[in-house]
Amino acid sequence: MPEQLLTILKLCLLALLYLFFLRVIRAVWVEVNGPRPRAAAKLAASRSAAGASGAPAAAPASRRTSRRRGHGGADGPALVVVAPPEQQGRLYPLGEELTMGRAAGCQVTLDDTYVSQIHARVFVRGGQVYVEDLGSTNGTYLNRTKVAGPMLVGPGDRLQVGSTVLELA
Repeated sequence: MPEQLLTILKLCLLALLYLFFLRVIRAVWVEVNGPRPRAAAKLAASRSAAGASGAPAAAPASRRTSRRRGHGGADGPALVVVAPPEQQGRLYPLGEELTMGRAAGCQVTLDDTYVSQIHARVFVRGGQVYVEDLGSTNGTYLNRTKVAGPMLVGPGDRLQVGSTVLELA
């Protein structure tokens, strides 16, 4: 092979190697810094824009539909952390769907080695709340029963994901 072709191939391999390292560094950076609070930023921006125009801010669509479900608080059903004690009382309002896991894209991010990247989801169908395990390694439990498929969740039921216990309010 001509020496020029070998030099070009070496440079291409070097470029691919640098791209790989940059991708690894970016993945570590995202894990260390956590997810960006996109939903909170959008909500704050819409409230400030509505406040400037004098019109009241509209509630998100998920909140409007959740008020019709009939269980939960005034803002609709929510998951409340019961355990561990350092997270106790933390509230996660339910929209149409809520994912739980260690991944940055989950709505409920849990820093627990027993939780899979995308562990479980809680969703609403026909005015009822369901939980479904998403193929996690250690399983999801509803009232100490392992979740095998979509299972109905009622007010006061306890959901365990890893060492975190949440209750439907």
